[in-house]
Amino acid sequence: MFFMINSNKMFFMFILFFSSLISISANSWMGCWIGLEINLLSFIPLISNNKNLMSTEASLKYFLVQSIASINFLFIILFKMFFMKNFEINNLFSIMINSSLLMKMGATPFHFWFPNIMEGMNWFNCFILMSWQKISPMILLSYYFNNEFIMIIMIMNVIIGALSGFNQTSIRKLMAFSSINNLGWLLAAMMISENLWLMYFIFYTFLILIMCFMFFLLNVYYINQIINLNFNILLKISLFINFFSLGGLPPFLGFFPKWMIINYMMYNNLYLMNFIFLMSSLIMLFFYIRIVYLSILLNFFKLKWFKIYIKNNMFKFINMFSFISFSGLIFNTLFFM
Repeated sequence: MFFMINSNKMFFMFILFFSSLISISANSWMGCWIGLEINLLSFIPLISNNKNLMSTEASLKYFLVQSIASINFLFIILFKMFFMKNFEINNLFSIMINSSLLMKMGATPFHFWFPNIMEGMNWFNCFILMSWQKISPMILLSYYFNNEFIMIIMIMNVIIGALSGFNQTSIRKLMAFSSINNLGWLLAAMMISENLWLMYFIFYTFLILIMCFMFFLLNVYYINQIINLNFNILLKISLFINFFSLGGLPPFLGFFPKWMIINYMMYNNLYLMNFIFLMSSLIMLFFYIRIVYLSILLNFFKLKWFKIYIKNNMFKFINMFSFISFSGLIFNTLFFM
C-alpha cells in the first residue's frame, strides 16, 4: 500500500494537518509562526528512518534549513512589533517576510536544499514535501505580497526549475526541479486570484499524487531503471499521459490552469513574462519526452524474458483518471469560447 504508515506516523500526520490549519487561521504573525514550527516538528518523524541513512540525513538537513527560515521569520516579526510601531517600512518588511516564507517552501533563490532532501526520502514523503508543505507558506505569503519582488522570484523559479533539470538521472531530483518550476506558476496564480491558485494547486497535487504512486509501485528512482525494466503497454501509456499532463501539454488536463494564467498575462500585456513561462514549460516537456522516449522506443535494452505487471486494483483507477485527462481540451475549449 502507498501509505504504509503505522500508528505513530499516523499521529504525526494528524499533527501535520492541524498545524497547517493553525498557521492559516491564526490572527497574528506569532500564531502563524507557532503553526509553522509545529508543522516542522511533525514532519521530521515522518522523514527519519533508522534503517536508512539517507532519510536521517534528509531529516537533519530539513530541520536545519527550516529552523533558519523560522528564526528569520521570528526575528522579522519581533522587529516589526518592537521597532516599527511609530514608522512604517512596509516594503522592506514585506520583502523580508516573503524571503523567509520562500525559503520554507523551497523557492528560488533559496531552493538549494530542496532537491538534496528529496533525494533522501521515499515517494510518500516526496509527495508531502511537494504538495502539503507548500500550503501554509503560500497562504501566509498572500497576506503580505510584494508584487515587484514576487514577480522576479516567479521568473527565477520557472527558469532555474527548467534549466536545472538538464543532465539529471534521478527521477526524484527531476520531480524536485519540476516542483520548483510549478512553484513559479503557483505564485503567478496567487497574484491573479486565490481561486485560481486553489484550482492550480488541486490539479498539480492530483498529478504528482499519480506520479509518486506509480513510481512507488514500480520501485523506480532513476531514469536508467525505466530503460532497463520491461513495462507492459498499459504502464507505458499511463506514464506517457501523466508526464505530458504534468508538463502542461494542451490536450491534457494539466494545461487547463496554465492556459488561464497565460490568458491573464496576455490581457495585461505581460508578453515577456508569458514568453518566459511558455519556454520554461517547453524545456520541462523536453525532459518528460526524454523519459517517455526511453521507456517506449529503446526496446533493445529490455529483458525480453521478464515483463513487469502491477497486480493492484488501485492502479486501475489511476489509469482511468489518466485517460480522463484527455477531457482537459474539451473543458478548455468550452471555457474560453
